[in-house]
Amino acid sequence: MRDLWGVRLMGSLTPEQALQALIEGNRRHRDGQHANPRRDPAFRAALAAGQAPWAAILGCSDSRVPPEIIFDQGLGDLFVVRTAGHVCDAVALASLRYAVEHLGVRLLVVLGHTHCGAIKAALAHPEGARADPLRAALRSAVEEAKASAEDLELGAAKAHVRRTVNLLAQAFTGIPGLLIVGAVYDLTSGEVTFLQEGFKPAV
Repeated sequence: MRDLWGVRLMGSLTPEQALQALIEGNRRHRDGQHANPRRDPAFRAALAAGQAPWAAILGCSDSRVPPEIIFDQGLGDLFVVRTAGHVCDAVALASLRYAVEHLGVRLLVVLGHTHCGAIKAALAHPEGARADPLRAALRSAVEEAKASAEDLELGAAKAHVRRTVNLLAQAFTGIPGLLIVGAVYDLTSGEVTFLQEGFKPAV
């Protein structure tokens, strides 16, 4: 691809540069200044020959949190895996492993969000965790949030993001140049806040 935003050049970004591209794209989304890059018919047709995403997102299935829109990116940019509550089960992990090992992605973002229905259900009915695999997956994050002074719902969302980052860091130990980052999207403001304590460089 010929320009700065071409697939090959974007695919060659360092993890830090890729993260900056997401930050800048989210600023455009927050401010209502979407560039809508790499979505024209010619670019779409060119991508039929193969993909070279430069970041992978593990996010929630919530219809209000589409990564390509909230980060203002185009076709072929992001390898997206979405589950309710961004729970990283075996299939989600295998999907991310494909992005890292076969597509060469070196930035993984775990994306939580405010007003998450899965988090709310886990908070409202903690006694049902044993019978509900989704609530069971969120139980530890809920307990961690209860022990902190932070707003319970937001604290649980952040705790779940951090726990998922740690899970992925263990799963991908030894992958050179891989950066795993936690973030929370605010449904009201449109802004993504990256959690500094969620940064996990490869070891």
